[in-house]
Amino acid sequence: MPGWAARALDDLPLAADAEPGAPWYPLQYAFGFTAFGANVFVAGEPGHVLVELHDESGSGQEELYVVLRGSAEFTLDGATVTGAALFVVAVRDPRVVRSAVALEAETTLLVLGGRPTDGFESTWLSSHFEGVPRLL
Repeated sequence: MPGWAARALDDLPLAADAEPGAPWYPLQYAFGFTAFGANVFVAGEPGHVLVELHDESGSGQEELYVVLRGSAEFTLDGATVTGAALFVVAVRDPRVVRSAVALEAETTLLVLGGRPTDGFESTWLSSHFEGVPRLL
């Protein structure tokens, strides 16, 4: 069995409790990742809740959200930010209360998460990041 897999998003299994017309692709589960969580959510229509209002205080996770298609409004500790395709929201503090709502049909959101205590170590050299500012 190879140590890799490749599939079109539409060919991946959906989560059992995905809403009709609003696919949820559980990438982490489907591919068996253990280092981080990964999901893709697709809105069926404008106003669809892509990410329920929550925080990660219990899990301690950091989360990264990437709008792949369409546009979404994020609420982060009561502040709102809106972004279209290729917009990125990074939440390092697990206590931040967050949610995301699609502003148009077919908005597609990639969500990655993991605990910093899991011991992730980058294989990139620090020289790759010289002059690159930290945003958080």
